Amino acid sequence: VVIGHDVWVSASVTICGGVTIGDGSVIGAGSVVTRDIPANTLAAGVPCMPIRPITDADSLRFKPEILGGCRVIE
Repeated sequence: VVIGHDVWVSASVTICGGVTIGDGSVIGAGSVVTRDIPANTLAAGVPCMPIRPITDADSLRFKPEILGGCRVIE
């Protein structure tokens, strides 16, 4: 198993042997990862499948209502 940098793996995820999860990806809770997941991808399910790419538009700096007065440090 190879897990890239800045990958988020949610609760109760199973990652099968021989799988590579690319940098910056997010794996949804309860997923079973049986195949490689490309970099910068939101993926989930049983079996885990890519849902959509993660882009700069997903950054919290564009969602001040979620930050609750906090700020993003770059």
